Order: sequence, then C-alpha cells, then structure tokens
Amino acid sequence: MGFGDTAKKIQTLADKAERTYQKINELRTEVEQTQSTVLDTSERVQRLENEMAEQRAVLDAVAREVGVDLESVSTEAHITDAEAAAKSDVGSPDDAPADGESTDDAPADGGLTE
Repeated sequence: MGFGDTAKKIQTLADKAERTYQKINELRTEVEQTQSTVLDTSERVQRLENEMAEQRAVLDAVAREVGVDLESVSTEAHITDAEAAAKSDVGSPDDAPADGESTDDAPADGGLTE
C-alpha cells in the first residue's frame, strides 16, 4: 500500500468525521430548541391550569350563591357525555343504511300493502 492510498483513506475518514461532527451539532441545536419549546409549553400549561382553577373557584362560588347543585350538574354532564360516546361507538358510517334503506325489519313502505 502506498502513501497515496493511505492519504486517500485518511482524507475520506476526515471527511466522514467532519460530516458526523456537523450532524451532531445540528442534532444538538434541534434538541436545545425542543427543550426550549417543551419548557415554554410547560409554563403555558401551568398558567392555563392556574387560570382554570381560579375560574372554577369563581364558578363554584357563583353556583353556591344562586343555589345550583354542582354535583348533580356534573353528574348529568358526565352521563350525557357517556351516552354520546356510546352512541358514536355503536355504529360506524360503514354500518349505516344507504338512503332509502330501513334500519329495522319492517318493510321500507311501512308495511302498507294493498
């Protein structure tokens, strides 16, 4: 093996090392930006949670003042949400009847025949 081949291999290795170094720096920058974004988002979420807690406290106070039973309102809302979720889970659009088709066993004309 001559010095020319060795120099070529060293240059190839140096080029690969330089590309790797550049890629690592790019990744480091992306990670730093991601960390910054996560921290900003976390702070925003914390502020929103605090605001929601304050608003909840105000709403609770107003509800007590006007005599609203918060537990029954909350229970009713949860029941309504559960029923809506159950209805949406029952059938998919693929299961829906085509226009003019009936969903029960009765004839499409309502059973009226002459």
